[in-house]
This record gives sequence, structure tokens and C-alpha cells, in this order.
Amino acid sequence: MAETTERAVLPKGFRSAEQGWPALHRIPHPPHRLPVLGDVIGSSRSTPVQDSVRLARRLGPIFRRNAFGREFVFTWGARLVADLADESRFAKHVGLGVANLRPVAGDGLFTAYNHEPNWQLAHDVLAPGFSREAMAAYHPMMLSVAARLTEHWDRAAADGRWVDVPGDMTKLTLETIARTGFGHDFGSFERARPHPFVTAMVGTLSHAQRLNNVPPPLAPLLLRRANRRNTADIARLEHIVDEVVRRRRADGHAEGDLLDRMLETSHPRTGERLSPENVRRQVITFLVAGHETTSGALSFALHYLSLHPGVADRARDEVDRVWGESPEPAYEQVARLRYVRRVLDESLRLWPTAPAYSREATEDTVLADEHPMRRGAWTLVLTPMLHRDPEVWGADTERFDPDRFDPRAVRSRPPHTYKPFGTGARACIGRQFALHEATLVLGLLLRRYDLHADPGYRLRVTERLTFMPRGLRLRPDRRRAPRPDAPGRPVGDGAEPVGEERRTGG
Repeated sequence: MAETTERAVLPKGFRSAEQGWPALHRIPHPPHRLPVLGDVIGSSRSTPVQDSVRLARRLGPIFRRNAFGREFVFTWGARLVADLADESRFAKHVGLGVANLRPVAGDGLFTAYNHEPNWQLAHDVLAPGFSREAMAAYHPMMLSVAARLTEHWDRAAADGRWVDVPGDMTKLTLETIARTGFGHDFGSFERARPHPFVTAMVGTLSHAQRLNNVPPPLAPLLLRRANRRNTADIARLEHIVDEVVRRRRADGHAEGDLLDRMLETSHPRTGERLSPENVRRQVITFLVAGHETTSGALSFALHYLSLHPGVADRARDEVDRVWGESPEPAYEQVARLRYVRRVLDESLRLWPTAPAYSREATEDTVLADEHPMRRGAWTLVLTPMLHRDPEVWGADTERFDPDRFDPRAVRSRPPHTYKPFGTGARACIGRQFALHEATLVLGLLLRRYDLHADPGYRLRVTERLTFMPRGLRLRPDRRRAPRPDAPGRPVGDGAEPVGEERRTGG
């Protein structure tokens, strides 16, 4: 449970590392630091996390960067990160990028400060919405949304066209969280352009990152137009969400989903309810966080599957064996796709779509018996480098290998070395939802299509607080139904394609 005592309440606003790290001079930083500007030589405003990954390779498991006089400490060494996971001494820190989202998400689950009471209230009210029973109830709706994706890909396959993987995965995951969580249909697959919610969301995420790359005193002047656009984007998000909530209240009937819990459920001990303003913030939080990171995870996984046909064949054989000839997998069958899940885990190792999280000291302490930290000092955990620590993952950390997540391999690694969902009490509440959805969708697509990569494509990654492959496209080819005695192998001419009888995405 996150601390809410007076001891845990820390000053608001940005705290530069000089204020909390007494031995900051011992932490390396890039060469050629400039007065006022800091470590700007060779840096990119559009890919700050990937810049930090490149610096981390040179500077080691803990380092610092200065941007316009603001000092940041980055950590990624496994020993340091394991110590930061100690909930008795450290807690979530709402870092700059996340704090920049507070104008739209306020004290929602992702952006709340530890001392804000609505975080614990919302967590306790909404946690049952991610129980096994709730997940099983979401499963049919996930299948229904996936059917809309496969209808779209079937048409592309019939015409020999490429598909826009990030765009289609964004449509899929937005519709999934909207349907399962809030009983709403954005009609994403029927639109020629992204839904206005997606456009506004991308705008707010990009703006939150852009704010980190401008000297604070100059931001109002340099970002005047961008600030106006961001204000309009926030207004659009709020209007869309308010309309979703208004319709639910007007309908007056319970759906048993997350929105019902927000509107109708009291805290089991205190009897408190979420305020209308907090309901809006939680809906925005779930719609954004519930689809943006999962769409990225699916996109990266499909990229790697298209590049590694042996891995794709092994995963496809597992799907054919476990799901058999059933047009729709049952809820329990998804969890049995253990190798498909390894593909997803390995994709998230290489490209964790939430690429960093921050931790702050709740008391004066010494990190890993080496780096003194005052209460309130914080650090940004660089997850892509944690997932590439050669002391944990070996010398070939850039190689895509799902067998890194074989149970024996997992047991052989120390804890706290794999953190795609954050850590501790403030880790992602929707982790199981995202993993079930992504494993289900990968299984459906592998069973239905052979995936062909664009031979000219080279992976480029867009940053908007999250990671997403840029410009990724694949060509899907429909498979034939597998023989029961030969999983994964095509049957002769004239066989019915898998799932043709019912448009369920299976």
C-alpha cells in the first residue's frame, strides 16, 4: 500500500538532483557539458530515451544528464534497480513527463502523487475489475473486437496489400478497452482516419514530452502555439469522456464494467465514492494507458515474428495444438499459450513500451550501499537498459530469443530484472488485462495468417512518453486450416480457411 502519512508527503514541483544526492559528483555525466544548456550536444529532442540508452552504454549503470540547468539521475544496473524496489525505503516518483500529463489526468491512478487520497480510493474500488472472474467476462468482448481486425486484414490479404501495424493495433486496443471497460464503441475500424480521441491523445502525450526539452522560463514563449493545441486536445478528450459517462448515466442500467465500478461502487471500508471529476480522470487514464502501451507491445511482437519465421512457426504450432479446431479459444486456453507469451515477454524486454519509471527515497538512505540519497531524492529507471544488463541477460542482449523466458531461465535470474509494468504498489493495475489481450491477439493472428516483413524496413522507434515502431507494415497471407494430426501444416487445395464459418477472428 502506498504511504499516505505525513512522513511520505514531499514537496511538489521538480527537484533537481543537486538537492537530493550529496555525492552527485561521483556519478558520471556526458563530456562537453555546456553552461546553461547542459548536455545538449548530440542529443535529440524527439528521441530522449533512446539518447539516454546510448549514453548509458558508455557511462555505466548510474549516470546523470543536465538539461537547461536541471539535473537528472538515471539508473539501470540490476543491483541498483533491485534496491530501488524496496517499498520500505522507496516509492513511485511522478517524474517530469508524467507530471506534464496532470492537466488532463490529474490524480488518476497513473499520475497521482503518493499522498493524494484518490489514488488509494480508486485502486481499492477498481482492483476487483481485474480479477480472474472479471477477466473471463471481458474475454468474449476481446474476441469480438479482434474479429473486426481480422476482417480488415482478410481484405488486405485478399488484395495482396500491406497493413499498417501500429495503426491497426491502436484501433484494436482502443476498441478493446472502450468496450470492456466502458461499454463504448469508437468505431475505429470503420473510420478512414484515427478517431479524434487518438489524435488528441497523441497530441497530449507528445506535448508532455516536448515540455521536457524546453528551458522552463522560455516554455510559455516558445510553446505558445503548442500550448494552445494542447489545451484544445485536453478539451477534446474531456468532452469525449464526459459524453461516454453521460450516456451511461442516462441509460441507467449496470454493465458490471470499470465505469460501473467508478460510478456506483463505494470503498469497501470507508464507504467513499469517486467524485465526478475523478471519474473523468480515471476514464481518461484507462483509455490512454489501457491501449497505448498494449498496441506498442503487439506491434513490436509482430515485427519480431515477421523477422524470425522459426519463432513464428513454433508459436503457431502451439496455437494449433492448444486451440485445436475450435473457432474461438476459451478464456482458459489463452493462458496455455506459454511460448506465445514468451514471444510477447521478449518483445517487451527489448522494447518496453513504457520505457522508464521513477523512484524516490521516502527517507534518507544509501542506494545499494554506495550512493547516498536524501529523502525526496529521485531517479529515473531506464528500463530498456535494465533489460539489456549483460550481467543478467548475457552478452547477446540485442538478440531476440523468447527462450530467455523459459521457466528455468526465469528462475535462474535475480528478481527485479524485468520491469515492463513498473514496480511496487504503483505498478500497472491492468497488467493481466494487457497480457491476456495481447496473447489472445497474437494467437489469433498467428493461427490465421503468415506474416511477411517488408524487406526494406529498418526498425525506427517513435517516442511520445511511450515507444512505438514507426512506419511498420506487414503483408498478411491467409493460412489454410491445420490437420488435427499435423499442427501448423497447411492442408491441400479446397480446404476452408480457419474461422471462415463464423467471423470471430479465430
